[in-house]
Amino acid sequence: MTDIANDVSATIGKRIHAERTLRNWSLAELADRSGVSKAMLSTIERGMTSPTAALLVRIAAAFGMTLSTLIARAEQQGGGLLRESEQPVWRDPGTGYVRRHLSPVSDMPLELIRVQLPAGAKVSFPAASYAFIKQQMWLISGRLEFTEGDVVHSLEPGDCLALGAPSDCTFHAVGPQPADYLVALVRG
Repeated sequence: MTDIANDVSATIGKRIHAERTLRNWSLAELADRSGVSKAMLSTIERGMTSPTAALLVRIAAAFGMTLSTLIARAEQQGGGLLRESEQPVWRDPGTGYVRRHLSPVSDMPLELIRVQLPAGAKVSFPAASYAFIKQQMWLISGRLEFTEGDVVHSLEPGDCLALGAPSDCTFHAVGPQPADYLVALVRG
């Protein structure tokens, strides 16, 4: 891993450890709640691996938070202005999915996330990752096939989609360009 990837992995790992400690959970309890093995959790907490989006979603859901919240807590120090150079950027090592957290830390329930999904790449999230949020997606460029449960939405640039009740979801950048989209999340 590069030094930047090591730093991000270590920061995320420390945040997961801190969240687990705040709840007085053992590693075994977090493993039971998340479905992620104790060995993998230990490796993540020590910053020895860069976890995939799918693993982080399961861990975040075990804590009752979104992936965005978990990463934001790991990366941000607070303040009303979050300059582009300070916005946390995370890359899924499994898919090349790049997620930029745009929102400064605040008490507002709204979070803005910009995602770039490489052409041909797919990323899936279980319904549990949507249990605490409502969201809308606005496709900036590229083409995106979004599967929400049994429903497939084919999005073109400029299209905006409000997600329904929590269900298993898959994002697929059908190409030939990457899909670049904005996600607005409302917690609660």
